[in-house]
Amino acid sequence: MNQMNHTTEAHVGSNGIRIAYDTFGNPAHRPVVLIQGLNMQMIAWEIDFCKALAERGNYVIRFDNRDVGHTTWCSEAGIPDLGELMQSALEGKPVKPPYTLKDMAADTVGLLDGLEIEKAHVAGVSMGGMIAQTMAIDYPQRISSLTSIMSTTGNPALPGPAPEAQQVLLAPPPAEREAYIESRVELWQILSGPGAQIDLEHIRRREGMFYDRGMNPSAPIRQLAAIMASGNRRPMLEKVNIPALVIHGDIDPLLPMAYGEDTADAIPGAKLKIIKGMGHNLDTLPQVWEEVIGAIQEHIE
Repeated sequence: MNQMNHTTEAHVGSNGIRIAYDTFGNPAHRPVVLIQGLNMQMIAWEIDFCKALAERGNYVIRFDNRDVGHTTWCSEAGIPDLGELMQSALEGKPVKPPYTLKDMAADTVGLLDGLEIEKAHVAGVSMGGMIAQTMAIDYPQRISSLTSIMSTTGNPALPGPAPEAQQVLLAPPPAEREAYIESRVELWQILSGPGAQIDLEHIRRREGMFYDRGMNPSAPIRQLAAIMASGNRRPMLEKVNIPALVIHGDIDPLLPMAYGEDTADAIPGAKLKIIKGMGHNLDTLPQVWEEVIGAIQEHIE
């Protein structure tokens, strides 16, 4: 099989749900699992990004998290009240979301089981980084290395996001296609950070693909609830004994650079790679992909 081979979308049963995934490269090569962020479909790991990783001798696997894209949606779980969840957390009461990051970590391990992969290098972006961290805590025997990209430990002592970034992230998306796409363009302009150069037409095309593939309007609320309920991972990460790389941008308005520094500080022996000009978006500048891919490759080798 050619190492550039890109499979068609397939499905595997995992943890009581049906996960959509595809792969790039030779299954005999070292497996690298890519985990996406809040309300993001697997196609946000763009084909050229995945091919570039596969060209370096990796078997690249991307997939839709639960509740998004072509993986099982959890609509029957209802829409949680984030205000109530936040109040419960502040009062030290148990927070009961429809599902947790632990469930999503178990989903990913189930995907590995379905693909008959014993151990994989795991890289996650934003919420995907939180899922990858949870895998490192709960399933260390299944992870060859961890890469946490623009993510956080959940440490409550860290500074909050920029108000405009938090506001645009929490705004309910319009239902109509063109309005939805333009709202997402605005979101990425803000999340990419001040002064970042992004290709707006590329963003429009990508968001149109997301919309057409299937947008679940209640998914981000349930996934935010999962993040909120997962609390502070830092004490558990301090016991992790897995080679770890932390990648973060220096102009990230949603999870400022201190979040990446805190993650690298928490995990024993972790390396920290700060990328200049990168916000909360891998597409901000042309050189960002090369830097991110190069850093991941050096780490897993």
